[in-house]
Amino acid sequence: MPFNFPILLTWLRVALIPLVVGVFYLPKEWLSPFEQGVASTIIFIVAAITDWFDGFLARRWNQTSSFGAFLDPVADKLMVAGALLVLTELDRVNAVIAFVIIGREITISALREWMAQIGASKSVAVNSLGKIKTTAQMVAIPMLLYYDTLFGVIDTAYWGPWLLLIAAVLTVWSMLYYLRKAWPLIKEVTDKNN
Repeated sequence: MPFNFPILLTWLRVALIPLVVGVFYLPKEWLSPFEQGVASTIIFIVAAITDWFDGFLARRWNQTSSFGAFLDPVADKLMVAGALLVLTELDRVNAVIAFVIIGREITISALREWMAQIGASKSVAVNSLGKIKTTAQMVAIPMLLYYDTLFGVIDTAYWGPWLLLIAAVLTVWSMLYYLRKAWPLIKEVTDKNN
């Protein structure tokens, strides 16, 4: 397993996931609900920033590796799933929306793994629709963690759910896009096996 600074940032993101969730389980004497929201939001944003930096630095310093390419999306999916689960428990996210987003991540991860095994991973490479979906999620989730008025102007408890709903729609749209791209190969392989 290679070890370099970009991979260290990815591991840091993995380590921050339990902190995002754990903040909400601290005794109320330690942190008020508002302080829990602030702390979890800051931790989530730091984790999201490491997501951008690890990929940027790996490419810039020519430190890309197959292990880094594996670990990076796993860390992203764990971060989103962990946050969505705690937000569902806090009744800030509808369980159906959380299921759609988490289910899509599992489905597309499995599809990418299978496509890589048959040598067709470029057919389901990340595209701009997936990046827009990720951006919507990465803005909505901190809003839902914070769940208060930001700068006296932005009601995150109002806008967060709407933005996450948009992310869920983009999630389904991008999943259908990837499945449509992969369908000819899926059909070819299943026809060969029948």
